[in-house]
Amino acid sequence: MLAFTAGRLLTPTDAVEHPLVLVEQGRVLEISARSGRQAPAGISVTDFGDGVMAPGYIDLHIHGSAGYDVMDDNAEALPAIEQLLARHGVTSYFPTTVSAPMDATLRALERLSNAIEEREQNNNKKDDIKGRSLPLGIHLEGPFISHARRGVHPLENLLAPKPSTFERFWQAARGRIRMMTIAPELEGAPEVIAEAARRGVCVSMGHSDADFGSAGRGIAAGARHATHTFNAMRPLDHSTLDHRSPGILGAVLTDRRVSADIIADGVHLDPAIVKLFAEAKGPERTVLITDAISATGMPDGRYRLGRFEVDVRDGKCMADGKLAGSVLTMDRAVRNLARFAEWDLPQAVAAASRNPARVARIANRGVLTMGADADFVVLSTAGEVLRSFIGGVECSR
Repeated sequence: MLAFTAGRLLTPTDAVEHPLVLVEQGRVLEISARSGRQAPAGISVTDFGDGVMAPGYIDLHIHGSAGYDVMDDNAEALPAIEQLLARHGVTSYFPTTVSAPMDATLRALERLSNAIEEREQNNNKKDDIKGRSLPLGIHLEGPFISHARRGVHPLENLLAPKPSTFERFWQAARGRIRMMTIAPELEGAPEVIAEAARRGVCVSMGHSDADFGSAGRGIAAGARHATHTFNAMRPLDHSTLDHRSPGILGAVLTDRRVSADIIADGVHLDPAIVKLFAEAKGPERTVLITDAISATGMPDGRYRLGRFEVDVRDGKCMADGKLAGSVLTMDRAVRNLARFAEWDLPQAVAAASRNPARVARIANRGVLTMGADADFVVLSTAGEVLRSFIGGVECSR
């Protein structure tokens, strides 16, 4: 048994002052106020002083970091990425693909599935995987996306949505696809959305030029989330109809069935847009992602995203004059959201923990309650990550 205490604990919906947290076999056994509960006899208590304990962060959309891409065929890639993620408070994540040739995508899906299964089987017990962020499932971003809003996804690698093509991806991933970004306006998209949703995939609308009606049909088919909202989407002022054609953004921002994520790096969106988004979706449906690429945690230079190169300078990732992912870390995203949206720390933390767990239907993570996995971060009162723990085991910094 392990015992922890701090100045405060965020569940993140509630706060416990001076908590006592008991952990056994990687799960939270009990949370109580230390004023009314003593640690069991013989158990030493790790005291984080004035620090704030909060649920570990979950990144549903990340392509890489530490110089590596999640699609790399390199045994060093995922360990390096996972170590950097953990240092920034991300205790679990969805490795995210980018549109590539079919054979490359299938190989990447198989490799990522192998990595997920290996972590499940070892249950964080081996020394070489302790303290590394856990891959929980795969986010398939592309190839079922709009030519007009593809961003930097290679045009030649985009495919029309077909159930048979989705089935090839599903089989290669051995059912490990947990999230999929798709443009709902494409011919065949509603059928693929419905089938993916039936299998438990969180279908997210993105890289889309959909009008309001097409977005609504995607939602009706089973889409329930939106990918990096505002970016790679038809803008509100797309037509000459003076905002009488709200498009996909109008559907995403107003439909209460839909949650949505943003890249709160101050580059992809102006802070005022982040605040507008947060007010529209509210504390329950706002999700933070990083969309981080291999350059994250590295000096400026040229890096890879999937199979193409990206130039990184002064916090901007560019390819062919377009934004190509980010170098954002989740701890900074949380602090940025709190500042841009004028939210308090618990609300911002929820957007990186509870909310992504709800969106992706991840059990026992994103909250600190009895029975939940003991994945947590220790924050300063300003939201800086001081320490990270996965299953009660501290991550190296």
